Amino acid sequence: MIREGWKRRITIDLFIWIIAALLCVLWRWVADKSEIVHYWALFGVLAVLWVVIGFAVQLYRSYKETWLWQSVLSLIADAGVLIGLCWWVLPQLPYSLSPKVAMWTILMVGAMETVVVILEHYWKYATNMNVPVMQIEQREHAQVTRPDEKRIKSSIEAVHQSVLSVTTEIDYFMLRKKAKLDSTQTKVICDRNPFSILQIPEYQYATIVDMTLLNDMRGINKRLCMVNQKLPDEGQYVCCYRPQEYIKQKILNRYPKGINWIVYSFYFLQKRVWPRLLLTSRLYYDVTKGRKRMLSKTEVLGRLYYCGFEVDEIVPMGHIEYVFAHRHSQPYPLEQIKVYGPLIKLPRVCKNKEIKFFYKMRTMHPYAEYIQKYVYDTYGTKDGDKAANDFRITTWGHIFRSLWIDELPMIINLLKGDMKLVGVRPLSKAKFDTYPEWLQDLRTQSKPGLIPPFYVDLPKTQEEMFESEARYLRAYLEHPIRTDWRYFWKAFYQIVFKRARSK
Repeated sequence: MIREGWKRRITIDLFIWIIAALLCVLWRWVADKSEIVHYWALFGVLAVLWVVIGFAVQLYRSYKETWLWQSVLSLIADAGVLIGLCWWVLPQLPYSLSPKVAMWTILMVGAMETVVVILEHYWKYATNMNVPVMQIEQREHAQVTRPDEKRIKSSIEAVHQSVLSVTTEIDYFMLRKKAKLDSTQTKVICDRNPFSILQIPEYQYATIVDMTLLNDMRGINKRLCMVNQKLPDEGQYVCCYRPQEYIKQKILNRYPKGINWIVYSFYFLQKRVWPRLLLTSRLYYDVTKGRKRMLSKTEVLGRLYYCGFEVDEIVPMGHIEYVFAHRHSQPYPLEQIKVYGPLIKLPRVCKNKEIKFFYKMRTMHPYAEYIQKYVYDTYGTKDGDKAANDFRITTWGHIFRSLWIDELPMIINLLKGDMKLVGVRPLSKAKFDTYPEWLQDLRTQSKPGLIPPFYVDLPKTQEEMFESEARYLRAYLEHPIRTDWRYFWKAFYQIVFKRARSK
């Protein structure tokens, strides 16, 4: 099968031939100037023959449908046939052209072609990580079917030993009290294999306690969704993980000052950066099998909410944190969302309540958008509409926000016409729903803006924020151009001269 981009590949081949010819001609120029013209003609013929023979030996088959060894064999066959022709034909020509020069040129082309082929196949390997969308069956309301009875003594001891095989006695007694380990309605899992979840009968257990660290699971979302389907309505799920902050402090305390930050930086690159990059993520997970990954509190809670759970309590136990959650709903529609990487697209409510995606630099941990309501309900707000003690923001995120680096990609949306220069902020659906209905209607009568009225009024409470936005929107609907012109220069003065910031 001829590859779809065979024209592009032939262009690359000819470019490689030009580079190889230049190198060889440069070498011949030093040794023998008289044969340069003849060698240029020879290399032109060899380049054409390379392409013709390449079609014959299926060099231009789609790399997506071909194994690496098949592509390498095609390269060897192409180079071998061409070298054989040179050794047989060149001595019979009236020109004194060296077969060795032609051979070394062909070998040089073959080496560069091999690098191209390896890169193509590694690209196929690295990008072939598309996980099929999980099919979550819609279900009716379900209640627990197993009666709530006390376990017999031997069963209690078996659960005790199972828990102790992966944790401590103190953790066991905490779980025994909070997760009701002595009840027959509680199921304890100490197996990393996802089949242990599949074997659980549906709706028989009111509580599932998963003792496998989330740090050691490769398919965390898939496992959480399977648990969601096994639990009855409001069923409890208990999971555990080792926080990223604990690992960080452990490394910083273990090594001398100065060296400890260097060690942590390399560890962070290995555990947080490489698993998120397009060309290294699959290699990382194939080597590590997903074990010993770094997980932030934000990511763990966000994944739980994404998979249909609502967090009730977080219990720190030394280097492990236990999360108690209950089944709240069906998991989110599990389309493949991009939650990692520096540049992300976030859905926002726009004019006429239309949902559009806005570009931003990531300043929060992955899955942060799914626990916005949890953070607001737990910690409250400050500065109008900002969450107090927002642990979702990364260290770099604070820096980006103070310099407005995170807002720069929204210039793309400005150029696309999704927003205007001055206007209210584009809000997520969760944040939009917290606004009063009258302000929701007012907001969706115009496009959102890059420079919000916040910088003009600098509200301190949520009520002041609502009043500030309503005042701008009413003025804009009456006099659009004049209002935006006035608000732009007021915001400019506040930002440049009074150093106003929205953190």
